Amino acid sequence: MKKFDKERVLLAVAGPVIALAVAFALSAIVLLASGKNPVEPFALMFEQATFSDIQVLIINQASMYYIAALAVAIGFRMNLFNIGVDGQYQLGAIMAAVVGAHMNLPTVLQIPLLLLTAVFTGAFWAGIAGVLKVTRGVSEVVATIMLNAIATSLIVYMWKPEIFGVKIGNNSTTGEMHESGWVPGIDMGEAGEIYGLVVLAALLGIGYWIVLNRTRFGFDLRASGASTTAAAASGVNPKRMVLTAMLISGGLAGLAGLPILLGDSHTYNLNFPTGIGFLGIGIALLGRNSPVGIAFAALLWAWLDKASPELDFHGYDKEIAVIMQGLIVLSVVVSYEAVREWGLRRQQRRVGAELAAGHVLGADNNTTKEVAGR
Repeated sequence: MKKFDKERVLLAVAGPVIALAVAFALSAIVLLASGKNPVEPFALMFEQATFSDIQVLIINQASMYYIAALAVAIGFRMNLFNIGVDGQYQLGAIMAAVVGAHMNLPTVLQIPLLLLTAVFTGAFWAGIAGVLKVTRGVSEVVATIMLNAIATSLIVYMWKPEIFGVKIGNNSTTGEMHESGWVPGIDMGEAGEIYGLVVLAALLGIGYWIVLNRTRFGFDLRASGASTTAAAASGVNPKRMVLTAMLISGGLAGLAGLPILLGDSHTYNLNFPTGIGFLGIGIALLGRNSPVGIAFAALLWAWLDKASPELDFHGYDKEIAVIMQGLIVLSVVVSYEAVREWGLRRQQRRVGAELAAGHVLGADNNTTKEVAGR
């Protein structure tokens, strides 16, 4: 491997490693400050990761985190901050649940219909922010935050019995979906089932890498994110790229809730997981918008979620995992900036050394010419 390639790999790995190390260290300090053992909670959570049933839960949870983080990463690559992933995935899930409860097609048609319903719902909701940005200059951050609030109100409205709601005890639901829309899981015996749509999450990661790194569209997307002026000079329409990126980001976000919807709950109710879109931001940052990095970050986040309940049985607050997640996000921002500055300094020193070597070589050549002329 060339020296330059090694440096690129080092810079890519250094940020996440430093962020995790700092987050663990700060979490230990928090535990010490509260009079607790700073090591035992982590040992307990690592032990949980060795149990097969917890591993299944981690993989299932990570699949949703992974899709949400990919949606965020698409925006980041375009220099867009799509904070509306949470509203987009919830609307995508509830619309898929409604369609699945009211339509009963053969499985080969029902499942694609539900997937497309979620994709188009998420894309439509994100597209509103995209249109506002390219036509009126409205910040996508402000627009998506407001759309999240509207999405929550829409969901409450759709839960009304006279709309699509079905009351089961004190729980508001959209009614159980027809079995033709259920996606069978991967049976792991006593450990449980891995959601069938974990495979979809993996395929989305592969597609994300191929599109960004092996297609003209991916190049245009990255070029527009790096410099809209330079992209426009090369013939790329920046406004069209902004709108396209928001539509793709929203479409991916719409799929984030489907692994659990089609693989387990089969209805959208009050217990449906929320906040996945916001967690996707931290996961995308930790994974540096790379499909492989995001996968590891999603597994880490899911491990913190699923292993932390054990802490309650040993006198520790499970919220230590939430603290760690927050510290990871904070550490990521700081460590990436530090690594970036370090990389720039190394690059400047290397360029300076090459210029100096070139100057010396030029001087030697001139001397040789003078001697030859004599």
